[in-house]
Amino acid sequence: MKFEAQYEEFRRRTAQATGMGGAARLDQLRENGKLNARERIDHILDEGSFFESGRFATSFRPEDRPNTPADGKVCGFGQIDKRDVAIISHDITVKGASSSVTNIRKVGHIRRTARVNGLPVVFLNESSGARIPDTMGAIGVGNTGQDPEQYIRMRETPYAAAVLGPSFGTACWLTMMSDFVVMRRDAVLAISSPKVTSIAINQQISAEDLGGCDLHLEVTGKVDYGVDTDEEALDLIRKFLSYMPSHNMEAPPRAPVDPESDARAATVAELIPEDRQKVYDIRKVVDRIADVGSVFSLKEKFGRAAFTALARIDGQTVGFAASNPYFKAGALDVDACDKISSFLTLCDSFNIPIILLVDTPGFMVGIDGERKKAPGKVINFMSALQMCSVPKFSVVMRKSYGQAFLNMGGTRNSDEMAAWFTSDIGFMDPNVAVNVVYGVRAEEEPEHFAELRDKLSLETSAYDVASIYSAQHVIDPNETRQFLKQALRLHQRKPSGGIGRHALAGWPTTF
Repeated sequence: MKFEAQYEEFRRRTAQATGMGGAARLDQLRENGKLNARERIDHILDEGSFFESGRFATSFRPEDRPNTPADGKVCGFGQIDKRDVAIISHDITVKGASSSVTNIRKVGHIRRTARVNGLPVVFLNESSGARIPDTMGAIGVGNTGQDPEQYIRMRETPYAAAVLGPSFGTACWLTMMSDFVVMRRDAVLAISSPKVTSIAINQQISAEDLGGCDLHLEVTGKVDYGVDTDEEALDLIRKFLSYMPSHNMEAPPRAPVDPESDARAATVAELIPEDRQKVYDIRKVVDRIADVGSVFSLKEKFGRAAFTALARIDGQTVGFAASNPYFKAGALDVDACDKISSFLTLCDSFNIPIILLVDTPGFMVGIDGERKKAPGKVINFMSALQMCSVPKFSVVMRKSYGQAFLNMGGTRNSDEMAAWFTSDIGFMDPNVAVNVVYGVRAEEEPEHFAELRDKLSLETSAYDVASIYSAQHVIDPNETRQFLKQALRLHQRKPSGGIGRHALAGWPTTF
């Protein structure tokens, strides 16, 4: 046989590269209920589609070459639902999947190839951070900083990340650059490990307090979903990508429509209390309006006064940004502003029409909000909305007061504005305005308070805002889905093929 020695060498090296950190370490992962780096790729990609890049890469240090198969990061390309994607899977069994000169080059190549060819990028993150001693000293640090685009992203293609174990250093940075993040509940996402951080600040700190799943779901808002298994995380990434275009120069894919969708949406009014002081859950309204089974919420546990979700109307991907009276009466706080601004950035970057559902008494005011930069957050939100070039539709359901009226698409901040006949629109809630304007309190002068409240409630109806063409439509709540279907058909951006200007593409993920 020709080249027998070379074939044998090729087979030996292939087995070493694909054997990762060895049987013992792989068995330990399995015992802990986790998939290894290659099993994760096999689960998320269509069967047989993986095209590996850099299989025979190793550490640049001669003494480490035999024990750094694929240099700790399994990279390449494949397909999800028959659409091409790029993928980077950290192999924790090889030097803790730590970042080094070689694997940083691999990651850079994958990201560049994805950008140039219009492929979503999937990050399966689990890493101890920078590799020691590779990155020590001036030479080490200088060697790992050779990619001038390492942390630049203009959202040309969607990024989705799973945090599947300890994710420090580069694994943390790649997660922070992503549009969608799902995290195992036992994972940790932080700049450095609890051990390094504890030493640096001379204070013992737990992994959960430093970067646990609940922290990122509820406090930082950097994670969209928390899950218990690798498989759940990988399946959620597949679902997220099903709503997204492969790149920013195409429209999102369409999906079949459940035939029950229209009939179900014609019962929206039954979800809304007649008394405007009573609460309801906007999530039920979105679910009723959208195609059956299509609602995919994002950051649901963060900034809960706002609800954001990808969904479909008549098979077309749309983004719902809604105030939710079920939490804080729908008053939008700092976290809600950040949440909506981030969501608008996602939608505008990937040609997804935006639907704003409005029932809010305004922005949450107070000392705490001011200390958290509330004015800046509000104007970020307003700027982001006005910079969006995708179709925007605003539907005022009940309350819409003050600056929040504009932030939620009022007047010319949307392409089409509709108001339910139940709407109440003004500078502020009349119950609050009586106290502010006249200094009269309901508990002290109930009859006088009611008289003044009725006075301040004049000319605040849907018909009043429609009379000056600030709203183009007054609609029955049960007609909301039909209104949105018609608006989507009209506002197709046909001259550009549905492609926006992407003015928000370079917005930071945290601001």
